[in-house]
Amino acid sequence: MDQENMLHYLDTFDDLLFRTNIFGHFSSSGFITNKTHDKILLIHHNIYKSWGWTGGHMDGDDDFVAVALKEAQEETGISDFSFVTTDIASLDILEVPGHFKNGKYVSAHVHLSLAYLLEADENDAVFVKEDENSGVAWFPINEVLDVCTEEHMKTVYQKLLDKLKQFEK
Repeated sequence: MDQENMLHYLDTFDDLLFRTNIFGHFSSSGFITNKTHDKILLIHHNIYKSWGWTGGHMDGDDDFVAVALKEAQEETGISDFSFVTTDIASLDILEVPGHFKNGKYVSAHVHLSLAYLLEADENDAVFVKEDENSGVAWFPINEVLDVCTEEHMKTVYQKLLDKLKQFEK
C-alpha cells in the first residue's frame, strides 16, 4: 500500500525530493549489518530519542543509493560500506512528529522512505555526529527491537531483519 501511495504522491507533487514540501518528502536510509550478519549498527537519534537506522533527506538529489551511503557515513563515521543487496529493502511512509531542529520548529510531516541493507566492518571506528545523534553502537541482532522505542519503527525494522535473513552467511 505504501508503494501505491508513494506513486500517487509522485503524480501529485513535483517537489518530493525537497524538504520544502511541507506534506512530506523522500528520504533514504541504511539498515547496517556487520559482515557476519549477527549485529546491527544503530544511532541514537536526537529527535526521536530512540536507537534506529541511519538516513536522511534527499535535498534535491535523485540518487537514493548515494544518499543512503552518504548518511550512513556522516552519522556513524564509518567510510567503507558495501551493499547486502542494491535492491530497495523497504518502502515505507513514516510519520515524523513536529519537533525543533537547530532552534527552528519543523511541522509534522511524512517521510517517503526507501531503505537499503548495508554492510560494514564492526571493527571500524565510529563517532557521534552531535547535531544528529547521541550514540552509535553495534547491537546483537536479537536486541534491535528491544532498544528501539518507536513502536511504528519496530514493524519496519522487523521487515528489514526478515529481509536480511535471505542473505545469511
